[in-house]
Amino acid sequence: MANNYVKNQTVRITGTFTVSGVNTDPTTVTLKIQTPAGVESTYTYALAQVTKSATGIYYKDVSLNEVGMWYYRWEGTGTVAAADETYLNVLQSEF
Repeated sequence: MANNYVKNQTVRITGTFTVSGVNTDPTTVTLKIQTPAGVESTYTYALAQVTKSATGIYYKDVSLNEVGMWYYRWEGTGTVAAADETYLNVLQSEF
């Protein structure tokens, strides 16, 4: 997946959790997102802020309303203790 996007684009951020190569649901699922301004938001599956699309696969649609680097981190605890983080680069539109 390319990490470059245009301001005001909505992207689907997906997290997949596995145990020995098999998709497995963690006991808790958390997504943390940090905007270019440094504002951090936390979303959980338990509060229906994150959507489960299949066993071990979760997502959130995010509107990228600031130019710069957005960082995000998926965390699972319990039956799948795992974390993964990456970034998105949001560019100003040329139009």
